[in-house]
Amino acid sequence: MTAAYQSAVSPCDPRPNLLFIQACFGNRSMSAFITLSRLSWSTPDGRPLFSDINLAFGPERTGLVGRNGVGKSTLLRLIAGDLRPSAGSVSRHGRLGVMRQLVHVDASECVADLFGVRRDLAVLRRAERGEADAEDLADADWTLEARLEAALARFGLAIALDTPLASLSGGQRTCAALAALVFSRPDFLLLDEPTNNLDRKGWDAVAALLADWRGGALVVSHDRALLESMDTIVEVTALATSRYGGGWSAYRAQKDLKLAAAEHDLADAEKQVAAAARAAQVAAERKARKDSVGARAATKGDAPRILLGAQKNRSEATGGVQARLAENRLAEANASAAVAREQLEALQQLRVTLAPTGLPANRRVLVLKKVTAGYAPDAPVLRDTSLAIVGPERVAIVGPNGSGKSTLLRLLTGLLKPWSGEVALYVKSVMLDQRVSLLDPGETILENFKRLNPTEGENACRAALARFQFRANASLQFVHSLSGGQMLRAGLACVLGGRAPPPLLILDEPTNHLDIDSIEAVEAGLTAYDGALLVVSHDERFLDAIQIERRLRLTRSLDLRPTDGSFRQAPAADHTAGLGR
Repeated sequence: MTAAYQSAVSPCDPRPNLLFIQACFGNRSMSAFITLSRLSWSTPDGRPLFSDINLAFGPERTGLVGRNGVGKSTLLRLIAGDLRPSAGSVSRHGRLGVMRQLVHVDASECVADLFGVRRDLAVLRRAERGEADAEDLADADWTLEARLEAALARFGLAIALDTPLASLSGGQRTCAALAALVFSRPDFLLLDEPTNNLDRKGWDAVAALLADWRGGALVVSHDRALLESMDTIVEVTALATSRYGGGWSAYRAQKDLKLAAAEHDLADAEKQVAAAARAAQVAAERKARKDSVGARAATKGDAPRILLGAQKNRSEATGGVQARLAENRLAEANASAAVAREQLEALQQLRVTLAPTGLPANRRVLVLKKVTAGYAPDAPVLRDTSLAIVGPERVAIVGPNGSGKSTLLRLLTGLLKPWSGEVALYVKSVMLDQRVSLLDPGETILENFKRLNPTEGENACRAALARFQFRANASLQFVHSLSGGQMLRAGLACVLGGRAPPPLLILDEPTNHLDIDSIEAVEAGLTAYDGALLVVSHDERFLDAIQIERRLRLTRSLDLRPTDGSFRQAPAADHTAGLGR
């Protein structure tokens, strides 16, 4: 199956380390748990990603966090059994329910495929038509449809089971996948970014699911509100994997202490380097003076030549030992400083600074006036929608999944023409969609930056990318090799890192694939951005952080009550231009 999301069940491993699990989780229920023993994994080109990981996951809710590209999803795939470790082992006890994020959605797949019940539903259809044989009737599950509808309703969906997955919004597919996951009755949940693309109703359903869950759950997420509800946080870094008790706030408090300690260690290490460098210089100067004195004595000829030679050898030996000792101490100090610096870089947050756009406060930026648009003639997605932005205003487009947010952005970027009304842009704009399609996947990050910022010199390009953590050879990575979060960070670097950022920046769910450090850095950068912002996002914490001033609230009514097994959409209801908070 190649749906956007899949659920899977893994068989029990008869050899779990029970004593290790009980030591970690005491006498809590042992219905499902996972242990990682000296787990290592390397990429196909031999680059080590994990080394000697020892972790245990029991009947608790664990948030898995870390920077983009560090391997969170890979670790989840190793736990699920999709990948084989290079060394070490993964022990599983209980049925695993896995929700994976995949890009491709096959046109032939429908909601029933998520649940794996297409064949069972076909049996029921034959029985309803009077075409079922004795074997069909024996296999028929007459409660199946009611149970499926209840599972979907738990996540706010009332859609026909033969609805094509491709016709659903990203949030609706996520909700359907979660419903299918719970329907499979697993003991342990593995969730990869479960709140991506979800509106508030969908988010509440995920939060309620995890709040009520009595088995184990391992959740890869950048959603700080969701992580706040976790029992423990496991952070994956390039250096180690660490466990922190409590939710997001407790984790950040402990991280701040670690960061302060790392800054102190680096300061001490740099002092040791400076002291060792001074000692090496003193030793070199002392040796040079002794050599000079010996050379002058030899030219006078007052002492026998054999005595002068012996004195010279002793002096050179002593000076050489002292010089080598000083050099060794300097090398050790530099090595200690490098370790301290690496530790600090792993803990430090990304910081973003932006050049000014110079957008005047009274400059008209964009206008949508009584716009009606859509894709099918009898089903407008937007109707009589209006919006105006003047100067460096910050506006968010919000609304439930399927309400037309992406359609509105397509109108602004010229990818869709309105049926009626006016759409006008008055300043240069750049849009970053969720696929970061402005980047050429066949080029490196540096090549993309140069193409999008043709007036920047080599040093300026590299400096701009370094501010977004693409330093040195990291900027030479090809875009097609990047993770989703790395790709969006590269897109932000290419758009915002130049000396003349666009006066209007349009962002479509910008936090969906960013790690939390990057989100917070982008929040800081966008707060300093002096242009106009138009943002589609479900992340209220993000919208508050970037100081959104107004919201355009879109609403849409869907007739989701199937009459003939098909998926139907009613004409779109009027959109409410609720421009206040």
